[in-house]
Amino acid sequence: MATFNPQYDTIGKAFAQQYYAMFDNPVTRGNLLGLYHPTESLMSFEGQQCQGAQKILEKFQSLTFQKIQHLITSMDCQPMFDGGIIINVIGQLKTDDDPPLTFSQTFVLKPSEGSFFCQHDIFRLGIHNV
Repeated sequence: MATFNPQYDTIGKAFAQQYYAMFDNPVTRGNLLGLYHPTESLMSFEGQQCQGAQKILEKFQSLTFQKIQHLITSMDCQPMFDGGIIINVIGQLKTDDDPPLTFSQTFVLKPSEGSFFCQHDIFRLGIHNV
């Protein structure tokens, strides 16, 4: 029987902090490519599906904002029995001069060769059309 990683909380929070620091800086945004697996990573971005690191990076590069800032409200991490880590983030997203919007993002990290890669990434803005 597999056991979970006892460092799941530290690893999960460090991953998310690194991810948003890289994403929010246009100079380092391209480095996000290294957090995803070339073929096994999946992302759902506002309902649009992408598979593989290159397609995910292309989606990021297609976004039209000039400035972005993620403000984290809460972050929860849980261990998975295969050694992976699931991370749920809620916060506010500020782009250009637009008002801030609530967002939710879930990551699943999978162990690989002594490190982790982001196998699943689900992002949604908190927009309600009721």
